[in-house]
This record gives sequence, C-alpha cells and structure tokens, in this order.
Amino acid sequence: MSTQTGSVGNVEAQRASFDTPLALRCGAVLPAYELVYETYGTLNAAKSNAILVCHALSGHHHVAGSYAGKPKSIGWWDNIVGPGRPLDTDRFFVVGVNNLGGCHGSTGPSSLNPATGKPWGADFPMVTVEDWVGAQARLADHLGIDSWAAVIGGSLGAMQAMQWAIDQPQRIRHALVIAAAPKLTAQNIAFNDVARQAILTDPDFHDGHFYEHQTAPKRGLRLARMLGHITYLSDDQMGEKFGRELRNNSGVFSFDYGVEFEVESYLRAQGDKFADFFDANTYLLMTKALDYFDPAHHCGGDLAAALKPALAKFLVVSFTTDWRFAPARSREIVSALLKNDQKVSYAEITSDFGHDSFLLEDPHYHAVLRAYLGRVTL
Repeated sequence: MSTQTGSVGNVEAQRASFDTPLALRCGAVLPAYELVYETYGTLNAAKSNAILVCHALSGHHHVAGSYAGKPKSIGWWDNIVGPGRPLDTDRFFVVGVNNLGGCHGSTGPSSLNPATGKPWGADFPMVTVEDWVGAQARLADHLGIDSWAAVIGGSLGAMQAMQWAIDQPQRIRHALVIAAAPKLTAQNIAFNDVARQAILTDPDFHDGHFYEHQTAPKRGLRLARMLGHITYLSDDQMGEKFGRELRNNSGVFSFDYGVEFEVESYLRAQGDKFADFFDANTYLLMTKALDYFDPAHHCGGDLAAALKPALAKFLVVSFTTDWRFAPARSREIVSALLKNDQKVSYAEITSDFGHDSFLLEDPHYHAVLRAYLGRVTL
C-alpha cells in the first residue's frame, strides 16, 4: 500500500472461506460461506490495534483507497480512513467487510446455492444484524484478532457496532455509533416497505429468481433508491441544491410528465446509477435487517437492560438535520447507557446534509472522531 499522506493508496480485496455451518436467527443454517474484506494499515504484534468498519445498507468492504488502474474507484469512507485521518492507518489496522447477503463478493442471493447449483435468489435466508456480528466474529478469528480496539459504523453499520457490544462484550473495547437509532420507527419501516414493494412488483423480479431469466428488476430498484435517497437528504440541502429550478432554464413549464425540475433529474440519475450495480435481492435483505433490529425486543423494550452486558466505551454521534435517524434517537442510546453507569461520550454535529452527513467531510465531525480515537489505548 502507498504511504502517501491522507490516502491508503491502491488496495486489493481479500476473501475468507468458512466451512463451519452458521445458524441464523431466522432458523435457517448456512452450510458454508465466504466473506470479502479489505484491510488498511498494519496489525501490530499484540494484535490490539484492529478496528472493524461496518457498512450501511448500500455499502460494502471497499472502505478506503482505490483499485490499481481505477483511480475513480475510491472507497466509500475514504475521507475517514488513511494516514493522519480520523481512522489513522499509521496507528490502526482497519478492516472493512462485505456482509453476508451482500452483492460485492460475499455469499449472498447471487451466489450459487450448493444444493441446486443455481443462484440462491429469493431462497437465500433472511439475515439479521446479529447474524452479521456472528459472521464478522469468525472473520476476526480468521485474522487472529481476539479483541477489536473499536467497531465503528454509520446508520445500519452503527447498529452492528451496538450489537457487537451486546453479543461479544469481551471482544470490543470501543463502539462508535454514528447516525443511528436503537430501533426503527413505524415511519422508517414504512419507507422500507414501500421501497421493497417497488422491487417485488417489478415484472422483471420473477419472485427473486431473475438471474435465471437473464434480467433484473431495475425499474423497481431504481424507484426504491430514489425513495431512500430522499430520506437521506435534508430539506434545506435539497432546497439549496435544487430549489424549484427547471432543467430548461426558461422558466416555462412543459406541462407533461417528463423530467422537468432539476431535483427530478438528480433523483433519476441516482436511481439509474444504483440500479446498474446493486442487487435487488440484497436490497430486500438489507432493509429487512434494518426493520428487525431491536436489541431491546428480548428485554421487554428496556434498552438499558439490552445494553447492560456491554463492556465497551461508547461514542455516539448524531447530526442536527438527520430526520431519518434524528438526534433524539441517539440520545435514547446515550440515556440507556447512562442509566447503566456505562461510559459514553455524545456529540451532536450541526450539519445541513441530513442522514448522509456521516459519509461527508465535516471539520467538527472529523475532529470529534479524531479526538476520541486518539484516546483509544492499544
């Protein structure tokens, strides 16, 4: 890897195979599976400097750097990970993994089902955040890591960090929970269901077995992404970026159903781009994992009781204009931890960029991460 300041340079994905069956929360058993991952930095002799980065709904293992000969293939959190960056690879060994059910190389719906020799499709079992933590723990074993210095993620990735602290308390020293919630509200579940219905009702979906028909439900996936993208942005951001600007700049309405406003053009471009590289079955699985996440469910709704096993120290971060997972939801997590006298730091970042703020380069946000991680002992 390059030691260029600020960048991890060119990286390569790696693959780990697991032959031990994995029992899933849904009752199914995955007989074997593979996880694709990337690493940045160097694991120290004590193997005490490893940080796991968990991805959100549409994320993957390619967190930082780029692939040789593909300068535009920059990782989704490249502004966070690298020499001198908040996740400083001169100090930490950072691991990014594509979760089970993903569509970027790890075993998922597009993988071959060993029982049939055909792609799993809709037969791929439902996976949960708990299942991902179980699979990631095996990856840690594979890498010889007994305990993570930290597990960090935003949105659905932050939920995995929380679950790590609950399920594997001896194996995580710090949990960084960014732009998250302790469970989804009815409104959030509703957004996810509308997105799923767009996919499920696409004629090209073929009950999830569209691979065999050499097609893909791009229309439905496109609509799902457009809906989701609206919820990731703030009203102020959309107003500032697009307002009511017309594409033709004439100020004259066309009085038809074509693309007329700039915001329509933007959303359709985002939808088209997403539908060209993401898998519809994976999108369905990821949104259901979000819906099912509720660590307090088994504790009668008592979040403090659910978090009681955690031994990790927490950093919880929210953003003022994030209405998908509003700051009040992060404060629920903080309150539950404080009720248990567990160690937690909280930062509410002023940002105009909505839920997507956790992906962006904001000086205050990055300073908070850098300061907190700077206190992590190895």
